[in-house]
Amino acid sequence: MNLRITFSTAGRILRQLRHDRRTVALLIVVPAALLTLLYFMYANAGPTFDRIALVMLGIFPFVTMFLVTSIAMLRERTTGTLERLLTTPLGKLDLLFGYGIAFGLAATVQGAVAVGAAYWLLGLDTVGSPGLVVVIAVVNAVLGVALGLFCSAFARTEFQAVQFLPVVVVPQLLLCGLFVPRGQMAGWLQAASDVFPLSYAVDALAQVGRHADATTTMWWDLAVVTVAAIAALTLAAATLRRRTG
Repeated sequence: MNLRITFSTAGRILRQLRHDRRTVALLIVVPAALLTLLYFMYANAGPTFDRIALVMLGIFPFVTMFLVTSIAMLRERTTGTLERLLTTPLGKLDLLFGYGIAFGLAATVQGAVAVGAAYWLLGLDTVGSPGLVVVIAVVNAVLGVALGLFCSAFARTEFQAVQFLPVVVVPQLLLCGLFVPRGQMAGWLQAASDVFPLSYAVDALAQVGRHADATTTMWWDLAVVTVAAIAALTLAAATLRRRTG
């Protein structure tokens, strides 16, 4: 992997993203708007808002980045852009890690805006630092990018790319511990939950909610999510096709 080419690719993607106002709105405005909706839903529910909003600060980046990147990569293939790019010294890993860096930076802005809105406008209260929440949100967003790039290799149309959302994302949402504590699930569901990286991201956020300082468990959870993201990017490089027939 050539770092100069990788960062050049990231710059190209960021320039494209800057001119796509709808995608920018999806990444920046929508999470804060959904958190506001949650605030009014749980206005009289005591600490319930704090628990759910904290988890959603990690889930929103994961879902939005999965959706955006899977469609963006598919467009690169269907328009022939990817085929032209790969005739240059640009390698597959350069391209995919460039995507990861570009959308990771976008996720940093997204996370900062969403966390700022949650803590200072909506009154979210956690024992741990908001900065740790931003870090976990960004790593989770990169995981969404990696899985989106991997899944896009198996789609021929944008509709097919979106169909991976209920297959890859929804099961992780259901089993991550948001609705039912993982320890109370049936054995086979808990085993599936232990495999899904989103479960570790949610657990890391829960650690921030309960502890003033970063815990060993939080760093372990974050390491698992990071390794899963790198593995997904590597698999995406192995399955990446130049174009869609």
